Amino acid sequence: MSKHVNPELLGTTALIAPERKDGENLIEEIKKSVDDFMSTFDEFKKANDERLKQVEEKGAADPLTEEKLAKIEQDLAKFEDLNQKLTEAEKKAHAADEDRKELKSQLDRIETKAGRPPKSREDRAEELKERVNLWARGVVNAYSVGVPNLPEEERKAIDAIRNEYKSLNVSTDTAGGYLAPEEYVREIIKGITEMSPVRSLARVRTTMNKSVEIPKRTGQFAAQWVSEQGTKSETTGLSYGLEELPTHELYALIDISNQMVEDSAFDMEAEIRMEAEEQFSVAEGTAFVSGTGVGKPEGFLSNADVATTNSGAATAVTADGILSLFYGIKTAYARNATWLMNRTTLGSVRKLKDANNQYLWMPGLAQGQPNSINGAPYVEMPDMPNEGAGTKPVAFGDFRRAYTWVDRIVMEMLRDPYTQATSGNVRFILRKRVGGQVTLAEALRALVCAA
Repeated sequence: MSKHVNPELLGTTALIAPERKDGENLIEEIKKSVDDFMSTFDEFKKANDERLKQVEEKGAADPLTEEKLAKIEQDLAKFEDLNQKLTEAEKKAHAADEDRKELKSQLDRIETKAGRPPKSREDRAEELKERVNLWARGVVNAYSVGVPNLPEEERKAIDAIRNEYKSLNVSTDTAGGYLAPEEYVREIIKGITEMSPVRSLARVRTTMNKSVEIPKRTGQFAAQWVSEQGTKSETTGLSYGLEELPTHELYALIDISNQMVEDSAFDMEAEIRMEAEEQFSVAEGTAFVSGTGVGKPEGFLSNADVATTNSGAATAVTADGILSLFYGIKTAYARNATWLMNRTTLGSVRKLKDANNQYLWMPGLAQGQPNSINGAPYVEMPDMPNEGAGTKPVAFGDFRRAYTWVDRIVMEMLRDPYTQATSGNVRFILRKRVGGQVTLAEALRALVCAA
């Protein structure tokens, strides 16, 4: 490595590396639960096989069998929290691996630049003088003829200074209140990350602007065969566009009496902070699934470009439907794909068998792996709809490639003791600006309850 690279840059890998201690604790927790979990699953299979046999022979299952199966399912459900922790740990590890590759690429570029001979003081002064002169000419000409009519390099010089100005003032509180201290913001970020499955599934980016534009390939050319001396014509079709991700505002406004703040046995500001973590997380999760994209993030179930697969039954999920959904996306996406459904639908899927009489749902905790459906992990998403005519209770895909989440302002808190002063109240206003939408629809599919 070049001697010009700052060693402190290498320490940034610690920010994205999963903590070994937490992983070891999780494995120990799994080991303690494995025996109970596997014996419960064996009981579940016996009870469900008995239920299926009764349905086949009599047309309906015995109520006692149904009751027994329901109790066993409740016991299995107790292990789901542990399974979700393991699934999230794997997703974080995969994301960290991708981030390491991206960081390594950035460090390589830094090293390449750092390896170049440093400019002399005279060269740097001359370069700065040229930039200032270019910017000054742009300012004068902008006043005379308008920014749109400036030469491209003068326009770029003005934009560069404007962006730098924004960067230096991004923390300014234009409302005249108080931003949360830095430690307070970090605590809220951690809380939301742990609570919201959105951030463990989607690719999360931060921005200093009102929206993010991502280049996107919109068309491909087709390679053509040609004879030995044949004429080669242009292979048209390759085209590109921009995918814009706007940010939207989410807020909470809470009034608390001065006496409650002064006399409560609890730290009321801390209580508000905890409530904000939970409610902001709930709102993000709902928007991630079913948001309209108007004034809020776009939900992946609302995106018209996300393909669907029929379940094979008018109001229920079937094994054939699940398998068709699994094989409906490209192999490259299936490698890192995840199932999404709510707990009720998971209970239905757990009972399904394929044509070879094998259960689609399989336990993985015994091997320190997440439980799986046809070999792929799943995440419980309470905002997913239940089974029903025309609903989409199951989704499957590589959400990190399919969906992008954007943070503009992670959290801002204003403590306003004046607006409600005559009523004896203190007002707390919390707000954040986030955005999100599907950016690669072909990486996921949804299951529709339809014959």
